[in-house]
Amino acid sequence: MSDMFQDDFFADELPPPSAGAGQPPPAPAGDDEPAAVRKPRRGDVALAPAADQHLELAAQLPAGLRLGVSTWSYPGWEGLVWDGAYDSSALAKKGLTAYHRHPLLRTVCVDRTFWRPLTASQYAAFAAQVDADFRFVVKCPAGITDAQVRSEEGKPREPNPAFLDPRLAVEHFVEPTLEGLGDKLGVLVFQLSPLPWGLLSRPSLVFDKLGRMLAAVRQALAKHPQVIVAVELRDPELLGPSLAETLKAHGATYCLGLHGKMPPIEEQLPILRALWPGPLVCRWNLNRVFGAYGYPDAQKKHEPFGEIRSEDRHTRGLLARTIAGITGAGQPAFVTISNDAEGCAPLSIALLAQAVADLQPRA
Repeated sequence: MSDMFQDDFFADELPPPSAGAGQPPPAPAGDDEPAAVRKPRRGDVALAPAADQHLELAAQLPAGLRLGVSTWSYPGWEGLVWDGAYDSSALAKKGLTAYHRHPLLRTVCVDRTFWRPLTASQYAAFAAQVDADFRFVVKCPAGITDAQVRSEEGKPREPNPAFLDPRLAVEHFVEPTLEGLGDKLGVLVFQLSPLPWGLLSRPSLVFDKLGRMLAAVRQALAKHPQVIVAVELRDPELLGPSLAETLKAHGATYCLGLHGKMPPIEEQLPILRALWPGPLVCRWNLNRVFGAYGYPDAQKKHEPFGEIRSEDRHTRGLLARTIAGITGAGQPAFVTISNDAEGCAPLSIALLAQAVADLQPRA
């Protein structure tokens, strides 16, 4: 494969935007009564009828592409994903039954595992709500991927002796997810929290520990080679050849983390080039206009998360080109989006899907 052809997978140049690009689909018609004044429903959750408008678009997407959200329990998606008003607790428990029927939503990121490990039975409960084609992206608990033990306020207290511990990673993360999700497990994400200077100034030590953990993880997945192992960073100083070498040596990939703590997408793509050929794993979590610590500001601006309020055409365009190139070469792509990326994850997914579809070869 030529370098020119390979570079096109991780596009540095964008085609001019098509007319109307970046505009969310029209809001579905529905009850004139505002959702905020309607009493949330109880019981099973159903898919919004308006979701069917995306069937034709879904059919134009690459088979290897899976789009989804980071966390699914948002009442503000009424009319987009949910057929009516539900409270967040009902959606957290039963929302996946409706969510997975949306034509564009073929994966979801289970973020809550970062804060507290889940049991195999809890994972199995998620798996029971979706069909056989659905796949989960799951984050490793911070107790394994954070080099520091933190207070409830998130402040570092002391070094974490369990940081990147191979045995704990397998026993408390890999094994429960495999047992509970089975063939519906798609990606295991190991998100390394910001490192203290003592480790950041000794990257070889970090990569050595990471390599030993990844080796144990890959061994535990020996009978499940289809499961993707991805490493996400919060320290741009670690981006470089040593990271790529460590990941490649242990059959892992780099997770594009799109938010203010990491460089923009175009500055992260060289890592994917260094790992080529390989899959795409991307988590688009926060619009860069809010900065590295802008989640509270983003939430304040975007609530109740039912419309695009912070559009980012630049990131969407580059991500669409990257998806098209990687899936066009037969590699899988998992992309999950947060409400904090543009204001409404389902609408961001629809816009990204259209951008990818526009790049597909015409028959």
